[in-house]
Amino acid sequence: MNLYPLLKNYVDSLQSDIDKLPDGRKATLNQISDYIRSSGSPKLNFICTHNSRRSHLGQVWAQTAAEFHGIKIESFSGGTEATAFNPNAVEALKRAGFEIQIPGGTNPKYTVSFSPDNDPMICFSKKFDEAPNPAQNFAAIMTCSEADAECPVIFGASERIKLLYEDPKVADGTPDEANKYDERCRQIASEMFYIFSQLKN
Repeated sequence: MNLYPLLKNYVDSLQSDIDKLPDGRKATLNQISDYIRSSGSPKLNFICTHNSRRSHLGQVWAQTAAEFHGIKIESFSGGTEATAFNPNAVEALKRAGFEIQIPGGTNPKYTVSFSPDNDPMICFSKKFDEAPNPAQNFAAIMTCSEADAECPVIFGASERIKLLYEDPKVADGTPDEANKYDERCRQIASEMFYIFSQLKN
């Protein structure tokens, strides 16, 4: 797969993080692998409160890892409310090597590309049950405890998996801001690549 050069270097460097994943975390990630393996048309919808940070990172890295390993899925993201794809999360993806076009506006539709040979993803904030997200036969991946508590039932989901991440917004406006976003971006990247490496094996 023809990843952009900076992104290829980033992906190549993830193996050391993957090797350090604890068994308990792998057990949760394996639930996602099992869903994908058993589904004829796997759809993953990453859900957090505002659909601004963690859920978008999950969507982007899952689609990238799937394409990298030659596995067909559809990846989505949504929130319990719509805000906007957070610029700090966007910048973390750019530092990882994605090519991103930023159109402007209050809830811009970013084009996020991992390869010159693939159509870009269109990423913007939306509620988890709004188009273009699937209405049924998908796995709901809950990436934050608030959304998990607010939505005990995700209608239409055939699987619900709790995969919680610390929100990098805790570092917004601090000297550690970029580092915290890069840390969360890398964690999610490593875990998505672990999931799809299990399917390839």
